[in-house]
Amino acid sequence: MNQVYIQPNEWSILEEGFDAEMVKSSESLFSIGNSAMGQRANFEEEYTGPTFQGSYIAGVYYPDKTRVGWWKNGYPEYFAKVLNAPNWIGINVLVNDEKLDLHACKEVLNFKRELNMQEGWLSRSFEAVLQNDIKIKVDTKRFLSLEFDEIGAINYSITPLSNDVSITYIPYLDAGITNEDTNWDDQFWDVLGVSQDNHQSFIEARTMKTHFYTCTFMESKLFIDNNEVTTNCVNEQSSNFTANKHQQEIKKDQTYTIHKFGGYVVDRNHDKDELVAAAKTALDKVVSLGFDALLAKQKEAWAKIWSMSDITIEGDVEAQQGIRFNIFQLNQTYLGTDASLNIGPKGFTGEKYGGSTYWDTEAYCIPFYMATKDQSVARTLLEYRYNHLEKAIENAEKLGFKNGAALYPMVTMNGEECHNEWEITFEEIHRNGAIAFAIYNYHRFTEDYSYIPEKGLEVLIGIARFWHQRVNFSTDKDKFVMLGVTGPNEYENNINNNFYTNYIAKWCINYALENIDIVKIDHISDYIRIKEKVNITDEELASWKNVADNMYFPFSEKHNVYLQQDGFLDKELITVADLDQSQRPINQKWSWDRILRSPYIKQADTLQGFYMFEDHFTTEELERHFDFYEPFTVHESSLSPCVHSIQAAKLDRMEQAYTFYLRTSRLDLDDYNHEVEEGLHITSMAGTWMSIVEGFGGMRVVDNSLSFSPKIPKGWDSYSFKVNFRQQVITVNVSQNGTQFELEGTKEINILVNGEQVTVSPK
Repeated sequence: MNQVYIQPNEWSILEEGFDAEMVKSSESLFSIGNSAMGQRANFEEEYTGPTFQGSYIAGVYYPDKTRVGWWKNGYPEYFAKVLNAPNWIGINVLVNDEKLDLHACKEVLNFKRELNMQEGWLSRSFEAVLQNDIKIKVDTKRFLSLEFDEIGAINYSITPLSNDVSITYIPYLDAGITNEDTNWDDQFWDVLGVSQDNHQSFIEARTMKTHFYTCTFMESKLFIDNNEVTTNCVNEQSSNFTANKHQQEIKKDQTYTIHKFGGYVVDRNHDKDELVAAAKTALDKVVSLGFDALLAKQKEAWAKIWSMSDITIEGDVEAQQGIRFNIFQLNQTYLGTDASLNIGPKGFTGEKYGGSTYWDTEAYCIPFYMATKDQSVARTLLEYRYNHLEKAIENAEKLGFKNGAALYPMVTMNGEECHNEWEITFEEIHRNGAIAFAIYNYHRFTEDYSYIPEKGLEVLIGIARFWHQRVNFSTDKDKFVMLGVTGPNEYENNINNNFYTNYIAKWCINYALENIDIVKIDHISDYIRIKEKVNITDEELASWKNVADNMYFPFSEKHNVYLQQDGFLDKELITVADLDQSQRPINQKWSWDRILRSPYIKQADTLQGFYMFEDHFTTEELERHFDFYEPFTVHESSLSPCVHSIQAAKLDRMEQAYTFYLRTSRLDLDDYNHEVEEGLHITSMAGTWMSIVEGFGGMRVVDNSLSFSPKIPKGWDSYSFKVNFRQQVITVNVSQNGTQFELEGTKEINILVNGEQVTVSPK
């Protein structure tokens, strides 16, 4: 059964009533970030109940040595761990020397937590009866600044309700933290120094092995009934901890408030020997502004983001809440301001999966960022992969590939493979195809070809060389085959001739050949540079074409469908509808052996090919394949429902499309996969955006024009979204009565609506 404790609301994630069983789930759901850092929604005060503490700094990681039972040649040396960073949010609270701890309170009343997505802040309020029978009211609010992305701010207030009391605030920094996810229980941080200067405190630390230098910092201000006060501050300090103790006598119904400013500066942005100075500069900027002014800037920054990326839905609050939650978390995770960063699958909400980059970025996230921000953001994501090309070539060389063949990693922080499950690391090679497809998708949408001769063609050549070497010729089939792979369906490992992998390999080779011809004619200087750099020959290109022209695809004449892989029909083909629901999810109930022998599909696999290359197939072919494969799909990957929603909408199956949409948009809010306490599914959230824009809105690029075939779920009154298409912003408003388009730009644009050309003029 799914969790259903989150209250429906158009702009906020709301929790009412304190339930210790939900604490870890809420820590994920109410996470905050600003693309430079992020944190789970841990309580500021001490909490002794089950909790998953987590604060994270973008781009900072630890190479945890791979741990496997049987080492295989080619295994990555390490699995990159997203690091739990030193904690700056902590504020211990004493009331008449009794520590505030919701796990130990006699009673917790009127508990409410809100993540305000419109304005970008997290709040909590509650009343508590402590063990000493004192009753207090607590109100907190915190956010991570978008404008000053090294800074976060906390407003923490206590009002005694029963009698006059002594309240002690102890804001602290703590570098004595550990990771939930670790292979060997290594020490990840080396504390270099703990210091205080007036009311400012600092902990300098560096990561072990990778030697990222950081400084965690804080400064606090105290108020009684909104009037700033000075307290006798007692400093505490140890080798990895620093705190300031502020004690104050507070009368009944007075409010005692602490404003705590803190965060991180890192040597990715500053000289490692000047981090304390950089922290002081950051603090001086925001403390002089004050909490309220900083919050006002936060609201302005989020208003600007929402003005472009918002999707409105009228008539369905749960659907509205779901899409905004997904859009909010995507923008908290990545804003495109740092070319060395990417979109991690858990973002700043947990540690599972490790690494910062999966194929999810290219297959799912780039369309979202391409259409809701300036196209330079998507280009930055493409350049991220170009900057890792040499590492991709090294990854392939470790597996025996030659001549500049490139295998991009399944999981990475710096371009080097750091995923240590053999069936993924060695065999889920379709990830290469997503990298190439993203280049094609970017050019198709933006019409910016410049990236290809400047950088992209080298990536395409490295990928084509990999596919050319990865196949072998089957004399039995008289075709080129691909053996020992794992497709997008990770419930099938080490299989032969996965349709999607073979198809995208063929496409990649042809796409590389096509662009070599274009660059050779239209960008001759780039062509000469690239040819000399990669030493490409006509003989090699002819050999590539031979592979592409003679690729094998398993096909069933009986069912008139491409087979997911060789031998798929040898399975006992029991549909999901006939599967005992007590066995779901199968990845938590079944042995891996049983899963591998079953017909069950984790996510779109053959249908992933039909999604990405929709224009290669007829609608009738899509329908046949959808009807064959979807009944065997358990949708136990977060990436699954969105693809199926888009295809169901394409087939005019709106009830099914809506069901899949609701699942993808509320995957975490309703905890469909019973794992939300581990963190959110950030990259699949871009698929939720696609479900509306590409699914219900039917947005495509057809014949170099933007095309729409709008549909609307039965229960919705209307929905609207914006896309930035070639530097012109188009608003699409769909209602039960029809569709209207508005244009923000300088010149009219021709679009296709249900196949008919429509001219849209600027407002």
